Amino acid sequence: MEAKAIARFIRVTPMKARRVVNLVRGKQANEALAILKFAPQAASEPVFKVVQSAISNARVLADRDGVAFDEGDLIISEAFVDEGPTMKRFQPRAQGRAFQIKKRTSHITVVVATPEKEEAR
Repeated sequence: MEAKAIARFIRVTPMKARRVVNLVRGKQANEALAILKFAPQAASEPVFKVVQSAISNARVLADRDGVAFDEGDLIISEAFVDEGPTMKRFQPRAQGRAFQIKKRTSHITVVVATPEKEEAR
């Protein structure tokens, strides 16, 4: 079973968000939440919320399908950050010039899944 959560248009640069996502990729879901809770990076808060949402989505899917659900079994099977639209702003500079400021956004995607048991052959 797998569940997905996506947060779009998050106002953090994709490069900074990827640093945080790389910390938790492949980890057990509860362990990932603990890591994100105490990570000093500002991008850890939106990533924490997305992981929490993915876990909740897994719980809802399990209830809907009537499957036994154990939060301890979930692992983060996929986690990636895509670049969203960039807001362009201008800052006045000396002698009538203007410098462009790029305010980047991110789309954060997290997929949690239960590890598949090895089938006996």
